[in-house]
Amino acid sequence: MSLVKSDYEEVTISTKPIFNGKVISLQVDEVQLPNGQTATRELVKHPGAVAVIALVDDRMIFVDQFRKPLERMQVEIPAGKLDSGEEPLEAARRELEEETGYACESLSHVCSFYTSPGFADEILHIYVAEGLKQVGELKLDEDEFLDCLLLTFEDAQRLIQEQRISDSKTIFAVYAWQIYRLTGKWS
Repeated sequence: MSLVKSDYEEVTISTKPIFNGKVISLQVDEVQLPNGQTATRELVKHPGAVAVIALVDDRMIFVDQFRKPLERMQVEIPAGKLDSGEEPLEAARRELEEETGYACESLSHVCSFYTSPGFADEILHIYVAEGLKQVGELKLDEDEFLDCLLLTFEDAQRLIQEQRISDSKTIFAVYAWQIYRLTGKWS
């Protein structure tokens, strides 16, 4: 297996912007395939995001919020998109404090992954926060409404089974927590 340029690379012939929004932009690319044929690719462009795994004693911090694409409430770890020019580490600090009212002494990078590389370029950076202390009230965006929750490991597992936790970053966080409980290490 090689991580260098592949014989299967698609060459962009043209790009047509479709939509430019607050969070994402959409474009349609015409590409030349390795066999010489052409195809259309619909792409979502995203500035990237961060998510934070944070434990207070033996409970993890989660947020419970309505997710319009799912038309229901969803329990997730604190997360948010990167502001223009913002470093992921600073975004993780900001999102943790805004969504939970907690600050941390340190953040450690666990991993970064692409959320849906078949159609989007969003990269998600996951951090573990340590040395947490409550510093104040939530500082939510004007269109953001959520509750902050502190859950046990067993609560989180139950919410996965009930599909109240059903997004990849939060499921990843709960399984990373399980590994941490067994080994004392986050990765």
